Amino acid sequence: MAWFSPKPLLIPDIIALNAASLNAKDAVICDGATTSWNAFGRGTGQVANALFGTGLKQGDRVVVLMHNSYEMVEAMFGIIRAGLVTVPLNVAINDAAVAGMIADCGAKAIIASGEHISRIEGCRSQIAAAIGDRFIGVACRQDGWFDYSQLRDAATSVTDVNIDRDDICNIIYSSGTTGMPKGIIHDHACREAWGSDMAVSLRYHSGARTLLTLGLYSNISWVAMLATLFVGGTLVVQRRFDPVDCLKAIEQDAITHTVVVPLQLRKLLECDRFDKFDLTSLDTYMCCGSPLAVALKREVIERMPGDLIELYGLTEGLITVLPPEEALDKIESVGRACPGQHLAIIDEKNRVLPAGSAGEIVGTSRFLMAGYYGNDAANAAATWVHPSGQRWLRTGDIGKFDDAGFLFLVDRKKDMILSGGQNIYPADIEAILVDHEAVSEVAVVGVTSKKWGETPLAVVVPIAGANIATEELTAWANDRLGKQQRIAATVFVTELPRNPNGKILKRELRLKFADLEN
Repeated sequence: MAWFSPKPLLIPDIIALNAASLNAKDAVICDGATTSWNAFGRGTGQVANALFGTGLKQGDRVVVLMHNSYEMVEAMFGIIRAGLVTVPLNVAINDAAVAGMIADCGAKAIIASGEHISRIEGCRSQIAAAIGDRFIGVACRQDGWFDYSQLRDAATSVTDVNIDRDDICNIIYSSGTTGMPKGIIHDHACREAWGSDMAVSLRYHSGARTLLTLGLYSNISWVAMLATLFVGGTLVVQRRFDPVDCLKAIEQDAITHTVVVPLQLRKLLECDRFDKFDLTSLDTYMCCGSPLAVALKREVIERMPGDLIELYGLTEGLITVLPPEEALDKIESVGRACPGQHLAIIDEKNRVLPAGSAGEIVGTSRFLMAGYYGNDAANAAATWVHPSGQRWLRTGDIGKFDDAGFLFLVDRKKDMILSGGQNIYPADIEAILVDHEAVSEVAVVGVTSKKWGETPLAVVVPIAGANIATEELTAWANDRLGKQQRIAATVFVTELPRNPNGKILKRELRLKFADLEN
């Protein structure tokens, strides 16, 4: 029996310890206002007590529907300190989806801001039975709503609760690029592992000043928030992404770390004022959310100060990183599995494949999700059973390893096109098309074909002023593609549909062009 039995440190413990030891150090900066670690610790504790005062019990789910703000950071971590479950929702989803997710997670309270209060009012009759009177609004003067600041400030004491490592910390809904979003459960042990492991892999340190421009409901933002909180750094929160505002913040707030998606990187580099700002404070910045094109990756490495770390991963909990010192040698790779993870490639018969063979990526890690909330069918569909009997996660992504353990993405399994009995990976075709000087962006999807069953269609965003016909671009691409890869047609669009993290919604393109006969 151990003489000492130290208690594992979870998120509430980290916040409380940092509040006590870091005291006046900056914890959160937003809209020009700075909150110290001491004040942040006190505020999250008051939020926890205030929520208990409304009749909530440990384990109850609290929905957060807010634009980025200091209050959103404080509210989410206050919910966690109470042993409640925070459920941040994507503000870009429609009202029907909001109501559906509130019902799906069984929420007992809602915290909303600004225009989202009226959105909740629109579905209030559907959710009132479960929520009761626990409707909480930021800067709210709406009848039937508690004002967030008044509720928090009335709770003057701070009392931490006993939280078990297996208790649910948060539920984050998937991006929904391939169907109805699923509630991804992270327990407290999982979130502790996310914070500590990502802080190491993404090279966070006590001097970290992390810029957040993506929605705080996104797990990409959560990776940065947790890593920064765990090292006692400073979060710099912007309400939304704007290239100039982002560059200005890096210079003025001496930003050392940030997280971005490829679309944001492109917008930063295309900004006509990019070279006017001093970005030398940048230490490390992580890019994820969708594949980073090789040409863009090279340009970022060449033009931006600091170290780019490309990350491939899922909110469900598998991660690879491409370290900056290996990026140029493995430019087409998304790196190796983070320490403490096991990844493998399997074929359609669930057999493990050797290096060099393409198949579905599966894996397990110490921060793997507990499962999809209330969705056993989805849990079963996402499961591959390792020969040891352990349940591993199916990613739905197609990839392959080289002999050194670097992962190369091939495509999404659901995006694969089956044409004349042959598997065609759209990413291979996209890699050819994007090299054409007239092509800004491209997405290849499968559409119905009388002859082949399914055939590739190229959906292209041409560069401004491009003078090329769709037939000409189709012929150019087919001259460079294998016989079985050739595209049936090309269509021009002004933009590709994306989710808030910049991931292309190919499902929408397949629906839009479903009736295109070939």
